[in-house]
Amino acid sequence: MSANYDALLVVSFGGPEGPEDVMPFLENVLRGKPVPRERMLEVAEHYQHFGGVSPINEQNRQLIVALEQELRSHGHDFPIYWGNRNWHPLLADTLRQMADDGVKQALAFFTSAYSSYSGCRQYREDIARAQETVGKKAPQIDKIRVFFNHPGFVEPMIESVQSCLEQIPEERRPATPLLFTAHSIPNGMADNCNYVAQLQQTCRLVAAGVSHDKWELVYQSRSGSPHQPWLEPDVCDRIQELHSGQAVTDVIVLPIGFISDHLEVLFDIDTEAKELCDKLGITMHRAATVGTHPKFVEMIRLLIEERLSESPNRLSLGDMGPSHDVCPIDCCLYSPVRPPSPSQNKND
Repeated sequence: MSANYDALLVVSFGGPEGPEDVMPFLENVLRGKPVPRERMLEVAEHYQHFGGVSPINEQNRQLIVALEQELRSHGHDFPIYWGNRNWHPLLADTLRQMADDGVKQALAFFTSAYSSYSGCRQYREDIARAQETVGKKAPQIDKIRVFFNHPGFVEPMIESVQSCLEQIPEERRPATPLLFTAHSIPNGMADNCNYVAQLQQTCRLVAAGVSHDKWELVYQSRSGSPHQPWLEPDVCDRIQELHSGQAVTDVIVLPIGFISDHLEVLFDIDTEAKELCDKLGITMHRAATVGTHPKFVEMIRLLIEERLSESPNRLSLGDMGPSHDVCPIDCCLYSPVRPPSPSQNKND
């Protein structure tokens, strides 16, 4: 049976909107996590490189405007709210406003295409804490399924990669590496979710869509303790290896793990990876994230309509099928293992 939803909640990570926000924001992000302070200060410099402003909040505003227009044009008039994990508007404040506005039951769209603790379960935990803070009047929130293999997510990226290929002389295209990048996560987190399998499925779908078989999945934006294994290889390390092993003239990089050009994309890809490619004499072609592509905005509307329908048409590509609407109780579990303190002896 379909539910009677009276609002949509866009749930995202959040980001600073000025230099004075950077350190409080990062303290929110890293609270309770075994990340060295030196790494936090390094990441703070990344934000200051862009004036202390993360693009993610403005990207979410643009997505909401596009989605409002898409929903209205198809007869849906419920309001869209927006709440973040780490910076304003914070989820508790947003749920309080929803409750004050009389919202009883809302669908939540997470700005994460893949299943993982940080990309799905942690957001659900964030919502539960916000509901507890707001109290009995807090609205019920049901999440929309992950969309890693939805045509509205995959097809815009096929278009983007095809555009990059067309910029490369035809005789060089078959040998051009296509690197799909995603945010690295701890191996202990990856072992308990379908993050890697879903990423690989999306990569295969995009590569097949442009008939290009020289592709691989790499990672970026590692932020954890050096003692903790995270998913590899790093994108810059892999570019260096490709250069050392063969005469690479071009490389296409698509941040497939992101829906828009987050700061990690602007710094780790458009700054660091681009500078490395320039140093090595490689032309880097950066394929666009989906952003507010009309097919992606349409996809969100279709995912909403799935949950409003008695007989939903659940679109997906590949062989993994559409993901679940309600996450299993043991889905995407993660208990971070803290590294030993410097004073501890490993034989103690």
